[in-house]
Amino acid sequence: MSASPFPAQPAFTIEAERTSDVFAREFLLNCAMGLGRKRKSSEKLRRGRLPAKGLSFVARDEEGGVIGTVRLWHVRCGEGGPAALLLGPLAVDPALKGAGLGSALMHHALAEAKARGHKAVLLVGDAPYYARFGFSAQKTGGLAMPGPYERERFLAVEFEEGVLDGAKGTLLAAGRKVKLEALRLAA
Repeated sequence: MSASPFPAQPAFTIEAERTSDVFAREFLLNCAMGLGRKRKSSEKLRRGRLPAKGLSFVARDEEGGVIGTVRLWHVRCGEGGPAALLLGPLAVDPALKGAGLGSALMHHALAEAKARGHKAVLLVGDAPYYARFGFSAQKTGGLAMPGPYERERFLAVEFEEGVLDGAKGTLLAAGRKVKLEALRLAA
């Protein structure tokens, strides 16, 4: 019997993130994205906020270890603009890149967001990668991030057609705030 020319795909499950996953998630994010990830414009919108309820997920390996993560956050598209979700960060264990984890996490997160009645998701990311999930820069022309970003990487997908039509202004953080005590513990 000869060996398969294709590497074995890792067995994984996707489930809701638990409080006990915080350290593993942060370690994974640092490994996958580097420590500079906290200086990104998207981070300004997440700082001091909790992710959207029920929209934080992890991929687990067979032993229960965290090998992928994705979270969605409430934002408002400018003053008085429509509500949306900001996706990110999405990360997988660097040793498992190309194994389908990121794609599985994206499909899961978007399906859950849609099922919960959210109408649009925004992100800053690689347009060719995210196009397969329906994201494009077509609806973000009137919107801006609160800090430096590459305009062509500012993408959106609508679950309700037209919800972002005419949206303009800088994204604003929305949703639940982190209590001061939790911030001190996380530092």
